[in-house]
Amino acid sequence: MIDKVIPYGRQNITQEDINVVIDALQSDYLTQGPKILEFEKAFAEYVGSTYAVAVSNGTAALHLCALALDVKDGDKVITTPITFAASANCVRYCGGEVVFSDIDPDTYLLDIEKVKALLEASPKGTYKGIIPVDFAGRAVDLAAYRKLADQYGLWIIEDACHAPGGFFNDTNNSSQNCGNSKFANLAIFSFHPVKHIACGEGGMITTNDEILYKKLLALRTHGITKNESDYSNSIEFANGTTTPTDAYPGWYMEMQTLGFNYRLTDFQAALGTSQLQRADDGMVKRREIASIYNEAFRGKSFIQGQSGVVEGHAYHLYVIEVEDRLGLYNHLRENKIFAQIHYIPCHLMPYYKQLGWAAGDMPNAENYYKNCISLPMYPTLSTEEQNYVIDKITAYYSK
Repeated sequence: MIDKVIPYGRQNITQEDINVVIDALQSDYLTQGPKILEFEKAFAEYVGSTYAVAVSNGTAALHLCALALDVKDGDKVITTPITFAASANCVRYCGGEVVFSDIDPDTYLLDIEKVKALLEASPKGTYKGIIPVDFAGRAVDLAAYRKLADQYGLWIIEDACHAPGGFFNDTNNSSQNCGNSKFANLAIFSFHPVKHIACGEGGMITTNDEILYKKLLALRTHGITKNESDYSNSIEFANGTTTPTDAYPGWYMEMQTLGFNYRLTDFQAALGTSQLQRADDGMVKRREIASIYNEAFRGKSFIQGQSGVVEGHAYHLYVIEVEDRLGLYNHLRENKIFAQIHYIPCHLMPYYKQLGWAAGDMPNAENYYKNCISLPMYPTLSTEEQNYVIDKITAYYSK
């Protein structure tokens, strides 16, 4: 008998994590210190990108990406309806127009054929970009999306919040890490407690584009720069004197664009760096858990769809589609299993409905939502706990 609550996701904080946070709290810097760059360099190396920019959360990461790519009033951007709302909202923050496109019912990912049909139905220049999402941890084929985007002059933001450690194989059968920015202009990650790497809150943007990287650095800190080569005002103004001088003073800085305070703290970065060291071990465990679920539900009549075991899947979530989803959800909660639903289709949120979206617009996403449920998936989930979850699901449908 399992007495404790089993959530769908859970952070794993070790004594080593606690120690590095204490060290950071006792250091000279709580924010804007050396732990930020240390985390950024380690994360960029982990995913294989050139640059990484740590920010306060995944939503801030998306917002800064949209700003860096100059999304403005009326710009149309394509994304999936099966995602957390922030994937779409970042476009609205900048005044852009979100255009939802339906999912592939087998992968739950944005269907590239439907995106292609959208693009072909309008003159070139109608759309500005695409935000594909590595939903549940399954990697989007960004090589295919890059080819399509190049045909229409589009940028790509990869929402990889669910997929650090995930990968796909490109047309040359070469493994491509989620977030390596080889095909996307920018990629973003989240460090919310239920994600693979937990910082409490936090996010990361990765890119291989130096120009975008420098824009992001300024945008996350009020649009302020302390890089002398970028200054517009004169040295005399900066020094507050008419006496000729050949150097800017040490205190000087310039706000050159309208930015935001989207910084990560040093103690959060220290925690993230510590967690990153266990990321590979966590991925192995997640894939083991997925294999057990997959085998347990293979051939079961009540299963209408499931995540399955897919090469390169990062398994932030393990999703099944079932009949009587509401009944199962309530049954699991009665037995202290707190499964979750990911996600209510974005286009049917009241905010987006008032912008013109309606039921029937995304039939695959809407059918998926009627049946989907995310099962407990985290590295510290024990075999006993997982078997308990499987037994309760099987027993519910055996009544």
